[in-house]
Amino acid sequence: MTAGTRTGAEVGEVLAALGSVRDPELDEPVTTLGFVSSCTVSSDGVAHVRLRLPTYFCAPNFAFLMVADAQDAVIAVDGVTGADVVLEDHFASDAINSGVAARAGFVASFDGLAERELGELRADFVRKAVMAGTDRVCRPLLAGGRRPEELAALTLGDVPASPERERLRQRRAELGLPSGLADPLLVDPTTGEAVGVDALPLHLGRARLTRVGADANSSMCRGMLRERYATRGQGQTDEEQS
Repeated sequence: MTAGTRTGAEVGEVLAALGSVRDPELDEPVTTLGFVSSCTVSSDGVAHVRLRLPTYFCAPNFAFLMVADAQDAVIAVDGVTGADVVLEDHFASDAINSGVAARAGFVASFDGLAERELGELRADFVRKAVMAGTDRVCRPLLAGGRRPEELAALTLGDVPASPERERLRQRRAELGLPSGLADPLLVDPTTGEAVGVDALPLHLGRARLTRVGADANSSMCRGMLRERYATRGQGQTDEEQS
C-alpha cells in the first residue's frame, strides 16, 4: 500500500454523513437528537448503524423516512461497501428495516396499510421548516428595531449572514423556492411568491407559531429519549420492561 492510498471509510465520515439526515418533523439532524445509538465500520467496509427513537410507537412514516435517508447517506460515503442500517426498539422495526434494505418503498413495506409514498409528507415538513426558519431569521431583525412592514422589502442578502439564514435558504432550495441572496426574505412556502405588507402580520404569526411548536416538540423528544434509555435496563426491550 502506498502512502495516501484509501483503504475504507472512517466512522467519523459515516457519522458526518448521518448528520445530513433529519427528523422530518423536528428538522434537526438525527445525530444531534441522539437517535444514532451506534455506528461502526467493519474491515470489509460495511457500515453498521443502529437508530433509536424517543418512543416505541413513534410514527412509522417518520421512522421510515429517517431509516431510508440514513441508508442513502451512509452508502454514499467514499469507501463504504455496504450499509446495514437498523431501527431498534420500534413496533414497526421489522417492516421498516426489511423494506428499506430492499428499497421497496413505504407502500410495499406496509402492504395493505399505506396508500401513498412519503414524498408529499416530506415536502409538507420542509414547508414547515421554512416557516420556522423564517421566524428564527426575522425575530433578531424585529428585536433590533426593524418595523414589521420593513421586512416585506428585504431580500435574503439584506439579512446578516448566519447559520439560520443559510438553513432557511437550504430548506427553500429543497422545495424549489427562491433562495438566492437577491430573492425576497419573505415568501409563501407553497407558491414561492413574495409576501406583501398586507399579508405580513398573518405570515409572521404563522411563522412564530410553527417555530414555537417545533422547538417544543424537539425539547419533548429529547426528554423522552433520555428518559426511555436512562431508566431501561441494559439490553432490556420496551416490551420486557413493561
